[in-house]
Amino acid sequence: MYHNAVLLHEAVQGLDIKPNGIYVDVTFGGGGHSREILNHLTTGRLIAFDQDSDAIENSIDDNRFELVNNNFKYLRNFLRYHNAIPVDGILADLGVSSHQFDKAERGFSTRFNSNLDMRMDQNQELSAASIVNEYPQKRLAGIFWNYGDLSNGAQLAQHIVDYRKTKYIKTTIDLKEAISRQIDKRNEAKFLAKVFQSLRIEANQELEALKEMLVQCLEVLKEDGRLVVISYHSLEDRLVKNFMKSGNFEGTIEKDLFGNSAMPFSLVVKKPIVPDENENSENSRARSAKLRIAEKN
Repeated sequence: MYHNAVLLHEAVQGLDIKPNGIYVDVTFGGGGHSREILNHLTTGRLIAFDQDSDAIENSIDDNRFELVNNNFKYLRNFLRYHNAIPVDGILADLGVSSHQFDKAERGFSTRFNSNLDMRMDQNQELSAASIVNEYPQKRLAGIFWNYGDLSNGAQLAQHIVDYRKTKYIKTTIDLKEAISRQIDKRNEAKFLAKVFQSLRIEANQELEALKEMLVQCLEVLKEDGRLVVISYHSLEDRLVKNFMKSGNFEGTIEKDLFGNSAMPFSLVVKKPIVPDENENSENSRARSAKLRIAEKN
């Protein structure tokens, strides 16, 4: 199994699919969500995005379907190229796919000894190894604090800088060795997951790309078009929640000239949908998932 789609039916149901509509899956992965969307289309179209070349092997042979091998931050440009603006709905399943976690050589998982890579787009230059070996100490500390909520981020950065003076940090084992004295032994797996998450977010500029994509959603969605987003950690979810609420990332609802609240979306569900116990037991990735659905005003 390449990837188990999380909240599959809930997410696709949230799109409120019109059989002749135009839809976008900005995180194709194993194609689970895309295939379910196609099941609801007749003469409609589906355009999917994925920057990981491994995902392209899962492409769907269907004349209603187009797969773009690029980052979803280029959403508007590629939709314009494919003459697909405006669209009826956009689905995003954020984070790392099961395949990326399970493929040891990609370096996403703390379980394996592999090269410290973590690039979703393997054509890009910046990798996790580049970050830990080249970034200045202060910048490293900021990454661990901002993206991992690690209170000892400054100490982690110091240990990495000291270690790399004697040895290039090439593998996941090298990284663990460099920070071994800072690892919380009482909850080692969770601690290391936060360290790896911090480096992955920085390597792929995930939050910046998410912001760019969300802003473009407002431009390309039809009135009454749906935006459906599944997020997995608080940094993503906060951005999505604030944007759906206010159209900005601070969550500040602005007023128009007449003092009326200018809200670009209406929330379809007030609280995020989360997986049930059955899905959580079958798919460990689902445990932190939150699904939010909004409709463009």
